[in-house]
Amino acid sequence: MLALAAVWIVAALLAAFLGIGAVLDRFVTERYDAEMRAIADTLIAGVEVEDDEIELDNPPADPNFSLPLSGWYWQISAESKVIAKSPSLFEASLSSPAGDRPGPPRIGRGRGPQGEPLRVLNDRFTVPGSEAEITLIVTAPAREVWDSLNEVRRPLAISLALLGLGLAVAVSVQVFAGLGSTRRLGDDLRRVRAGELDRLPRPGVSELDPLVTEINAALDQNASLLARSRQHLGNLAHSLKTPLAALQNDLPADHPGQTLITRMDRLIGWHLRRARSAQPRVLGQHTPVGPVIDDILMVLRRPMENKAMQAEVICPPDASFAGERQDLEEMIGNLAENAVKWGRGRLRVVVTSGVTIRIEDDGPGMAETDAPRALIRGARLDEGGPPGTGLGLAIVADLAALNGGELRLERSDLGGLAAALVLPG
Repeated sequence: MLALAAVWIVAALLAAFLGIGAVLDRFVTERYDAEMRAIADTLIAGVEVEDDEIELDNPPADPNFSLPLSGWYWQISAESKVIAKSPSLFEASLSSPAGDRPGPPRIGRGRGPQGEPLRVLNDRFTVPGSEAEITLIVTAPAREVWDSLNEVRRPLAISLALLGLGLAVAVSVQVFAGLGSTRRLGDDLRRVRAGELDRLPRPGVSELDPLVTEINAALDQNASLLARSRQHLGNLAHSLKTPLAALQNDLPADHPGQTLITRMDRLIGWHLRRARSAQPRVLGQHTPVGPVIDDILMVLRRPMENKAMQAEVICPPDASFAGERQDLEEMIGNLAENAVKWGRGRLRVVVTSGVTIRIEDDGPGMAETDAPRALIRGARLDEGGPPGTGLGLAIVADLAALNGGELRLERSDLGGLAAALVLPG
């Protein structure tokens, strides 16, 4: 926008300079031409015939014609004989153009005695009492005409330059002020993504109001679709798991079908969780981390008491996760549950800004080479350990990736596993 405005301003000012300059040039040139005509009229009026001799009475007293070789000259001649001339010509004379006939004075360009450029008026006339054709030449120095033109053009150029500068400033202010609303809209969109806002505020600009309305409608539709998808997934989980539970209860504990039922239950749980994690998350959500950790530890209080396990929580009060509480509960819940299952007596949760949630235990841990396999769905490193489906870590990794984060499995200084959950804050 600024570049286009600059091009148009420069083009308009250049056209104005050329147009106004042409008018001023014509005005200045015509002023010199009018002065030469006035001198010519004075000279013609002073030409007389006495005793068949052509004479000039009362020559012009303009001091310009007295300065030698000044470029201001006049000369009267008849039949190639100079009758009178201005003192400024000194001993030189002006050559008369050949082929001219009596008529209106002609003004054009010429050269002086020293080859200097002149503006020249030529006129041919006759006077009563003589049949001789008289030639009159009046000149003005072209350099003086040019200097006068430059004196007019210079302030014009300065004025137009100042005008262009003012227009450039005005256009810049207008563009930046007009685009300020779009910059604020972009900042508001970033705040929505960061979870600081759930909707875009009205910009107060009529051109942007429809855009903000559509974006807010898209945010509402996103939340509505996600809620309905999760509701349908919950219904599907209930409709599938209930018959499986009934079938499991009807079959004897040692029936071969029990193994198949357990496997089906694990697969259903995995695919349902996988489908849930694939749903788009609601934009603009922001969840405090501390209350979620407290709620998870409250749920795990009974198994922790059974193992006499003590929990240590280090969490800044302002720590927050840029996402939904349900996702954060699922991720922390799975990791804390694993820590309680495998831990012997200590559980530590450390939260740092960023947000990084580190859940550590004092259990057997795992080797670094086993960490990638632990994130594979359904994989278990120790089939003889505590009961489980082998899906928890894979679900946490998927949810972390969905929210723009990652899950890292490391060695804890407590001796067990440290699950580092790196999430957007």
